[in-house]
Amino acid sequence: MSHRRLTPDEARAWARVARTVKPIGPKTEEIETFIDALEHGEPVLRHGKGKPAATAPQVPVPKPPKTPAPPQNRANEKRVRRGKLELAGRFDLHGHTQISADAALPDFLKRKQAEGARCVLIITGKGKGGEGVLRRNFLRWLEMPAARALVSGYSEAHPRHGGSGAWYVFLRASG
Repeated sequence: MSHRRLTPDEARAWARVARTVKPIGPKTEEIETFIDALEHGEPVLRHGKGKPAATAPQVPVPKPPKTPAPPQNRANEKRVRRGKLELAGRFDLHGHTQISADAALPDFLKRKQAEGARCVLIITGKGKGGEGVLRRNFLRWLEMPAARALVSGYSEAHPRHGGSGAWYVFLRASG
C-alpha cells in the first residue's frame, strides 16, 4: 500500500470523524498511576472514573436451573431419545417474541393433549451463551400451575432433535 498525503477534502472529512472518536484506555495524565497500580497488583482506575474497578458493585444474576426436572416416566424419555417413541408434534419458537410465545405455547400443548399426544418437541433455540430469553422463559413457564395441568415432565432433547436448544415435553393424559 502506498503512503500518499490526504487531499484537502479527505483531511477535512478525517478531522470531522476524529472529533467524534472517544479514546480508550487511561488519560495521558493518568498513565503513571495506571502503570504503578499494574506493577503493584493494585486495582486500576476505570477509564473516565475516579474509583477503582474493584469497588464497583457486583450484582448477582440468577441463572435458570442447569438440569431440568426429570420427566415423570424415564422409560418414555429413553424411548424418544432412541427413536422408539414418535414425537406427536413440534413447535418452533424461533421468530416469536416473549409475548407471542407465551400465548401460542399453551394453545399448542392443549391442542396436542386433546389429540392424545404423549410427547412433543418444543424448539426454543439456545440464545447467546445458552441463556436465550425464550429458553429461559420456557423453563419458567413449565414451573407455573397452568403448565402443570398439561405437562407431566420435560427433558433436554437429543442432539438430533436440537440438543440444548430443544425440549421433549411429556403431556399428561387428557381427562
